[in-house]
Amino acid sequence: MTSYRIAVFASGRGSNFQALVDAMVSGWLGGEISLLVCDKPQAAVVERARKAGIDCFLFQPKDYASREDYEREIAVELSKRGVDLIVLAGYMRLLTSVLVEPYSGRMINIHPSLLPSFPGKNAIGQALDYGVKLTGISVHFVDGGMDTGPVIAQRAVEIVEGDDEASLSGRIHAVEQQLYPEVVSWFTAGRVNLNGRIVTIAEPAAR
Repeated sequence: MTSYRIAVFASGRGSNFQALVDAMVSGWLGGEISLLVCDKPQAAVVERARKAGIDCFLFQPKDYASREDYEREIAVELSKRGVDLIVLAGYMRLLTSVLVEPYSGRMINIHPSLLPSFPGKNAIGQALDYGVKLTGISVHFVDGGMDTGPVIAQRAVEIVEGDDEASLSGRIHAVEQQLYPEVVSWFTAGRVNLNGRIVTIAEPAAR
């Protein structure tokens, strides 16, 4: 049986990428991370991928005339590997229809707020500035908008007195690293169903 193949897109330190790799190595993820796509060749996530023996497609956007141009190259790499699911893990670029359309329903992102609240950049700072008492994490499908795709899973994180961006970020990232591999494991097990904007998760198959 062919394994379920995953591509991870990341731009930074790669803490969520590492959580996914650890889940893959343990067998919990239920699939294989076949490719890291990174727009910053010097990012720490690249070294994490190399240590894990995962292929990398590295590029610098300034070398291309448009986003569509480099996404066409990415699409070729994804096709070569038969990628089933794209997982955005701190990838700091909006995607175009070149990738969004062929991977509709097969591309997910994680965002540090309870969407639809606080989309876009600096969601943690937005939540603190607004004065909410709860924020959290959302995993959602990518639909080409700014954090507008259907929500797959959410977890709440309480904002406590004295929180700043560093302390709240630390708690949010800890929850992200638990939730994201879990959600990916739902995909590899075929449990995620999308109907319009409504996402349901089927019960796990009996062993």
